[in-house]
Amino acid sequence: MPRELNILVVANRTALSAGLDEALRARLQNGPATFTLVVPMGRSPDAQSQAEALASGLRDAGFDIRGLAGDADPLRAVLEIYSPAEFDEIIVSTLPAWKSRWMKSGLPQRIERHTGALVRHVEARSPTATTQQEPRTPLAETR
Repeated sequence: MPRELNILVVANRTALSAGLDEALRARLQNGPATFTLVVPMGRSPDAQSQAEALASGLRDAGFDIRGLAGDADPLRAVLEIYSPAEFDEIIVSTLPAWKSRWMKSGLPQRIERHTGALVRHVEARSPTATTQQEPRTPLAETR
């Protein structure tokens, strides 16, 4: 039986997205894992409550996960929590690349450089429970 992995997940508005849900389920196909969700939103008591609420949504979906509020800077949030002795890999969940500040700043690559960890990127493909998205006109209709 494979050992249980401990995976750090970095997400904010995409924490409850279908893309992240699918990625975590796919990760469990490789063996047992527990997850720690770090939400870069600051250190206020309200931020910790919000992080825990997001983790609760993922627990309701069947994942073994705990939620932590991290520094508002996502790289700093990871560096404050990450320890190679504790975590086996990191998953970074972002909005689609064309609208993601995290992707425009190269966050997954920066995390990998600073930690030396295996970093996987997941892109949200559908609206999340925590954000409203405007409906888009299909590309074929705009031509």
